[in-house]
Amino acid sequence: MMDPARFEQIVEEEFERVPELFRRNLENVRIVVEEEPHSQRLRSRGLLLGLYEGVPLSKRGSDYGVYPVVPDTITLFRRNIEAISADEEEIRRQIRVTLIHEIGHYYGMSEAEIRHAGY
Repeated sequence: MMDPARFEQIVEEEFERVPELFRRNLENVRIVVEEEPHSQRLRSRGLLLGLYEGVPLSKRGSDYGVYPVVPDTITLFRRNIEAISADEEEIRRQIRVTLIHEIGHYYGMSEAEIRHAGY
């Protein structure tokens, strides 16, 4: 098991490697690391590596942001990512893929569209 601080450092590094076009258009999004999914609903989905929670850009109406809104959240599940990774390089790769996958949801892409794009 990797030191949690090291895992979070890799998350920051890999976020910086996400293409600039995708990063610069992210607004009001926080990225968090949790040990594992907390609710039974999320655990029953299989080995969940990440989760996007919020209102995708494609679903925001003209009234979005008129009133304060809580940040959208991208959560990475450390234990699950580690469970499918043999070493730090695989952890790094899986963090990058998971970040891009969840950012795809932020932009309004469906699961099928994201998978078709290779993430």
